[in-house]
Amino acid sequence: ITNGVHVRTWLSPDLNDLFERYLGENWTENPVNFNVFEGVDQIPDEELWKAHERGKARMVAWARQTLRKQLRERGATYEEVERADTALDPEALTIGFARRFATYKRGALILRDEERLRKIILSADRPVQFVFAGKSHPADNGGKDIIRRIVSFCRDLKIRRNFVFIENYDMATTRMLVQGVDVWLNTPRRPHEASGTSGMKASANGVLNFSVLDGWWDEGYTPQVGWPIGKGEEYSDENHQDMVESHAIYETLENEIVPLFYNRPDGKTPIDWIHRMKNSIRQLTPVFNTNRMVRE
Repeated sequence: ITNGVHVRTWLSPDLNDLFERYLGENWTENPVNFNVFEGVDQIPDEELWKAHERGKARMVAWARQTLRKQLRERGATYEEVERADTALDPEALTIGFARRFATYKRGALILRDEERLRKIILSADRPVQFVFAGKSHPADNGGKDIIRRIVSFCRDLKIRRNFVFIENYDMATTRMLVQGVDVWLNTPRRPHEASGTSGMKASANGVLNFSVLDGWWDEGYTPQVGWPIGKGEEYSDENHQDMVESHAIYETLENEIVPLFYNRPDGKTPIDWIHRMKNSIRQLTPVFNTNRMVRE
């Protein structure tokens, strides 16, 4: 039986208000009913986007405050601490990655080609930023090495505003990120992902998933709700697998995700992106929740 999440625990207050207004105040009493979630299509695009932007603004403000605290505790200089107030841009495409840093989850796969990643991040007219968070098991040296590599990349002066790592990962951190990012990234080494739940929390908030076809995403993915990494292949050569799938990440970012996010016919609202947000909420939330899990 595939896992599920308790939607109200992870849902942003702004989305909850919209759900009560357009799905009905009692939508939580029947969260597995697809007919209830058809009401998502009645939410005006501008209202859904503004609700998402408020969650994103909260996340950015929280991340800056958290980074300041991290830097002070680390004994950083005054200038370094003050620089945290410029971290992240509420207007930029924001990708989140937050989970346990088990080795098979390949948290540093995005860093395989650092120069190509820098070009994506530092685009003058279509910037991309990443927020990472997580912990490794104390005995998992491979997981700790992955975190060290990510933290080292974050210290690059050119990209430190656009690539941050949040320490002391907990439920509150996850809640803030799944309510505030635009895309949820997951890179497990197929077929080791049992289910995964962070992407379910994100999808309920209209965040689009970008993941390897493993665990729950192998069941939930359709082209209308997000993007796959690869085509569900399994490899005997792990290095070759990492090469192929990291290349797929860059290709999809450059050719699909970034253009879709910044395509705004009126100069303000990414209409096609919002339609995918609605698809994600409508198609995935009634399935990947604890009510359905317990019933099964």
